[in-house]
Amino acid sequence: MPAAPVPSFENNQLLKALSGADRDLVVPHLEPAMVQRGEILFEAGSEVQAISFPCDQAVISLLITMQDGRRAETATIGREGAVGGIVSNGRIPASTQAVVQIGGPVLRIESARLQEAKRRSGSLRNLLSRYGDCLLAQVLQSVACNALHPIEQRCLRWLLTLQDRLGTDELPVTHEVLAAMLGVQRTYLTRVLSTLQGQGLIRVGRGRIHVLGRPEMEIVACECHAVVRQHYEAVLGRPEPSAVLGTGG
Repeated sequence: MPAAPVPSFENNQLLKALSGADRDLVVPHLEPAMVQRGEILFEAGSEVQAISFPCDQAVISLLITMQDGRRAETATIGREGAVGGIVSNGRIPASTQAVVQIGGPVLRIESARLQEAKRRSGSLRNLLSRYGDCLLAQVLQSVACNALHPIEQRCLRWLLTLQDRLGTDELPVTHEVLAAMLGVQRTYLTRVLSTLQGQGLIRVGRGRIHVLGRPEMEIVACECHAVVRQHYEAVLGRPEPSAVLGTGG
């Protein structure tokens, strides 16, 4: 079986945005790896020793788990960003669990290596701080969305966010995973997906959800997805993943 191709730093939009000098500080220390669906990159409370940059269609979720075992997603990260202590100075305990939702290639760098690069470069610190602001905006918008918007709109927001990072109309997500991400029972989610399918927005298959009408989904969904996209564009000076990677439609 041939070895998987090694991803280039250009397969991750955050790494691609590095200046030439900053690439020299970071890229030589990147190590390729393949992650699988369900793989845990780090647990809440554990020390984050490496930063992962998803490439191609790899997608990682940051999850909060309650004492009763229920989980909910706080952020979705694909090839537009990074997972780990991207802004902090040094290795610190993680506040969330990082779980691979869509397997694929990643590029990793040891936390100590990245901290040294940040110490040597103000422009690198600035870029990563701006990305950290965008990630925080996604988390805060998710909190507001979960508190104020109905489950149908929240579901569409999550599907739009995933499509942004995959760039395809076919989303390899199961009912079980989607229910966990939204913090609802699987039977309840099935009814929600049936409603959205009846509206002609999606088609539900086995282990797959097909996006049928991206523009229509954006209209029916709440404003939260668009707000996060606009913040990425304003802060990073480039579009958030959907415009960079294509809408898949």
